Amino acid sequence: MSQDTFKKALSVGRPPNVVQNFPNSEALIVSGKVIDRAMLKKGGAMTIAANGRNIFIIEGALRAAQRANAAIIIEIARSEATYCPTTLWNIARRVDYLCNMLGITVPVAVHADHYFMKKWDDVAVAKAEIPSLFDAGITSIALDASHMTDDLNLLANIEVSPTIPSWSGYETEIGEIKGAFGLSTPVEAKYLCQGLNAHGLCPDWIALNNGTTHGIEASGTGIQVELTAEIHKALTPYGTSGAQHGTSGNDSQRLKEIAARTNTTKANVATALQMISWGVRVNDFGNAIMTEDGLFDKIKGEGVDDALWAEMVAYAVDKKLSGGDYKKLNLPFERRWQGQDARVRQRMAGAVEDFVHHLLVDVFNAADTAPIACELIVKAGSHDLGPKAEAFEDVAEWTVEKIKAQAAAIGTDKGPKGNFDD
Repeated sequence: MSQDTFKKALSVGRPPNVVQNFPNSEALIVSGKVIDRAMLKKGGAMTIAANGRNIFIIEGALRAAQRANAAIIIEIARSEATYCPTTLWNIARRVDYLCNMLGITVPVAVHADHYFMKKWDDVAVAKAEIPSLFDAGITSIALDASHMTDDLNLLANIEVSPTIPSWSGYETEIGEIKGAFGLSTPVEAKYLCQGLNAHGLCPDWIALNNGTTHGIEASGTGIQVELTAEIHKALTPYGTSGAQHGTSGNDSQRLKEIAARTNTTKANVATALQMISWGVRVNDFGNAIMTEDGLFDKIKGEGVDDALWAEMVAYAVDKKLSGGDYKKLNLPFERRWQGQDARVRQRMAGAVEDFVHHLLVDVFNAADTAPIACELIVKAGSHDLGPKAEAFEDVAEWTVEKIKAQAAAIGTDKGPKGNFDD
């Protein structure tokens, strides 16, 4: 990408909240809309939405994007902010700092993922809190009311939408991520997008329960490509792309098919990046490999210092943390990781860089999407690319009463109840 294109995009492409927070920055932090449109313009491409649970993941992912000349998303989920040093309120600051320190010139969106509303009372909390996230510099958000019934999911999105700037990236969700249980259907996906369209809302992405799981996927069939493609086809008039959750645990071939055969432009990766930053051995699926004693297979001399890893394991044993709950080590240990020798810090970020670069270039087909994103900004002359589809549904058919009646007629299987991870 030419320096001239970058400078032009930098001058107009940063949203007002980013300019206000980082007035002298050279980091091209952009709306999530820009990233989505760049993938669509290239075609058959999706980029990583890297869950920046710790500073080394964010650094490694940004370095990989620069190396691949790819537009990228850095995100953190609302639930992750309770056990990680990266939060919804400091993630933009971390991204901006690293972009300037590393000389990153590719466009980066900062995404608040899985902003969950599990019951209707959570809607009032969301309306009060979400403006503060944008005040802190995020440029994209996922409203996740998938834990509620279809009608309340739709109504929650409508109710909270005024808190989201029109220029921001916007993701919605149907179906909690439950693996093979309660798979999403074209009917319920279209219901949600129809209702949102009637109220003048156009989500950039929709997340589905399409067969995958979060965290360490030890079993299950993984992402169902045909189902995903069928749902995306049904949503074509509404301009909504796919967001793939639970990407860790699916092999490269399946992910290549998702990029090539569906309208997915955003692929969330969390657990694999965390494990790689620590030096834990993973397979092609991104699943951490366990030893015979049931512990993670830490590679000697890679990731965190071996002695510090022993402390992490001892802490986990003492706190009765195992498997996916190792994610709770991020908050108490990041200070210690940052206190390691520079050589160790570099190999932590470097391992993430190599893994993410492989995904962007060899699997997701996202290489060279950075100049596409910048050209879209320059052509628009603005940070705001507008909606992909204008409202065409009749709002009179989507009153509260009719929303509830239509939802009652869907009758889809949501799968078992339970505390499924966000």
